[in-house]
Amino acid sequence: MSQINYRNQETVKDAFFHSCLGKLTILGGILVLILAIAYFTNPTEQEMAVEMDDNVMQCLEENDSIQGDKIDDYVNNLGHTFTKADTTKIFPDLIQSYRTLNRMEVYHHSLYTTSYLFNNMHPQGIRVGIGGFGMVFPTVTFEDILLNVGPMHKGYNQKIIQRGVIPDTDLGSNPNIQEFHYKRNPDD
Repeated sequence: MSQINYRNQETVKDAFFHSCLGKLTILGGILVLILAIAYFTNPTEQEMAVEMDDNVMQCLEENDSIQGDKIDDYVNNLGHTFTKADTTKIFPDLIQSYRTLNRMEVYHHSLYTTSYLFNNMHPQGIRVGIGGFGMVFPTVTFEDILLNVGPMHKGYNQKIIQRGVIPDTDLGSNPNIQEFHYKRNPDD
């Protein structure tokens, strides 16, 4: 072993690992390794589409009762990462309206894959899933999914603001209000 520093008997290898350049080289090597793993384990568009369809079906299956807050959606999405949907519990009409009114698109990037849901509420699309490292992580919530459409009002000729009909009933007589009711009582 060759020594570079005679005072503390440090080898070339130890001096390299303790230097700033050595630490940056090690960090760069680790980053290159992580990026290579992300590149080779990135889900394909078909895998992402199948997993996201399953995750949306699980979202429809879970949201058949009382709606909770956003934390409930995130906890459910974490569970949906590792489970499969039971489509026998979902009404066929609900599945048909989902397929009719929503469109899922998958975008394959070099290190990750994203999935977007398009419908009339989100014409620009909303991200409902991210795939990377061989996993698909859903971010879909029930509010993202459009399940029915209807008219905003009854007709185009209908007035938006209609005058209310006040019933003509006798409300009684006015109370006897004297001056000291709204001005202070002079006797106080």
